[in-house]
Amino acid sequence: MSKSSNSAIKIGDTLIEPGQRASVDLPVADLYTGTSLSMPVRVICGRHAGPVLFVSAAIHGDELNGVEIIRRLLKRKVLRSIRGTLIAAPVVNVHGFLNQSRYLPDRRDLNRSFPGSPKGSIAARLANTFVSEIVSKADYGLDLHTGAINRSNLPQIRANLDDEKTAALANAFGAPVIVNANLRDGSLRSHAAEFGIPMLLYEAGEALRFDEICIRGGLRGITNVMRSIGMLPKAKTSTQLKSVEARSMNWVRASSSGIVSWNVKLGASVSKDQRLATLSNPIGDQEDIVRAPYDGIIIGRSNLPLAHEGDALANIAEFKSVSKVEGVVEKFASSHDLGTQTENPESGQNSQ
Repeated sequence: MSKSSNSAIKIGDTLIEPGQRASVDLPVADLYTGTSLSMPVRVICGRHAGPVLFVSAAIHGDELNGVEIIRRLLKRKVLRSIRGTLIAAPVVNVHGFLNQSRYLPDRRDLNRSFPGSPKGSIAARLANTFVSEIVSKADYGLDLHTGAINRSNLPQIRANLDDEKTAALANAFGAPVIVNANLRDGSLRSHAAEFGIPMLLYEAGEALRFDEICIRGGLRGITNVMRSIGMLPKAKTSTQLKSVEARSMNWVRASSSGIVSWNVKLGASVSKDQRLATLSNPIGDQEDIVRAPYDGIIIGRSNLPLAHEGDALANIAEFKSVSKVEGVVEKFASSHDLGTQTENPESGQNSQ
């Protein structure tokens, strides 16, 4: 591989030259008090040419796992040998992050506001800043998410698997499950696709909670992607997890209101008509059984033991061979479990 010089990159008013690192504060709408507010961005511009990758988190301000993943990523010594440029934005939705809220103060969902506008709402302006300063300068993108409050997601990649480059990135990441997810209007992923930027969405864990296995899996996944696109040296030994792909997923909803008694855990394989949960009234004389509509794996689940009729209870990804998928899920969990390895974010190595 040639070692031609990298190009400088400008983020905001800061020019980052090859071989430099810089912290950039991108201005966003101030607080009511007049206190200035900015989006923190860290840029690592390698000495040698390579792709530009952006990694973002907290587009929904209460989704915290990605913030910790990026914090640990930036401490890794392996980034000293980076080719190309890494743009890391650990807290995109700064207002939501401060308020521990999914949304912005105008109650808009930032991930339905792209590409935004410099003269629109707070959400539109923030989306426009992120697009113009970061997305427009990238060749690849990784966006980190969790489930909502009281809802957990199994570590998974959501991507457009019909795009060859995106599918290759998804398989390189090493999440147990890859879901071919449709693009949603106004989402960051949809905007990136319009400009031919391969992009992955990593879903793992629950809002307002750290999940160590999800964090470790995300950290390793980003490193795997960076190796696959030539930004980092290839690993000396390959322990790559082979992901399984799902072409569809659907939420099973509560058929009545009541107290939820679960029969399955997140990541469990289920067969058609298997009991997922029981809904009952507080005195227990009325019960409604919730069953799986098809064979699959539970990739998302409500953690709240109460449900109204129509509430989302379990997200099931459909697979033909659920036993194979369950083995991949177990392997992922064990390889990132606290008892099986010690992660050293300074060295970027695992004891495994």
